[in-house]
Amino acid sequence: MPRVLLIEDDPSVREGVEMGLRRRGHEVLATATGETGLDALRTFRPDLLLLDLMLPAMNGVQVCRRVRETSQLPIIMLTALGDGLDIVVGLDAGADDYIVKPARTEVIEARIRAVLRRMERPADARPAVEHHGELDIDRAGHTILKSGEPVSLAPSELKLLLHLSATPHQVFSRQRLLESVWEHTYHSDVRLVDACVRRLRVKIEDPSRSPRYIQTLRGFGYRFGPL
Repeated sequence: MPRVLLIEDDPSVREGVEMGLRRRGHEVLATATGETGLDALRTFRPDLLLLDLMLPAMNGVQVCRRVRETSQLPIIMLTALGDGLDIVVGLDAGADDYIVKPARTEVIEARIRAVLRRMERPADARPAVEHHGELDIDRAGHTILKSGEPVSLAPSELKLLLHLSATPHQVFSRQRLLESVWEHTYHSDVRLVDACVRRLRVKIEDPSRSPRYIQTLRGFGYRFGPL
């Protein structure tokens, strides 16, 4: 079972989530602050980080940014805010998904599994490297090169790029991408898609030009170029 690091300052939430995941077979390490959580990353080596957005001192956004400086560890934000700028900021900082508290253990575990599946190599992946302009996409190896240099992508960024590039020029609505990439089968928050696109563009696009690879069709969704 996946090893989960939980950073949550509310004792009742922390104990409830930890107990629920342990009962389902997960190895869980729970900490109350961002600072102790960052220290635990080096020793515990989790498969996924469950990160509270509203932490004292170093908040969840700051923790997320620190993690993303050196790692593409899957990150799910925990938030008591069902709406607002804080969620967008958290997603832009590099979170792969978010869960609004309170949430049942089965919901949290389902999101964990969905995020981790984005890292799995498909059995029927095409072995050849695909060349799209300056991008080289190795589906079997989950490797992305830009102008010959490796591009480090978080799980959601990688899955989104692989999904869009599998059928160049086909337009995908945000809701369809939520279902295919995030495995959200209900009407969900399209900000997940928009934030992931913004992060992906920073990594693969030329900032001095209009997007070449991930293009927006207003009112319809996104498609993969290149132009």
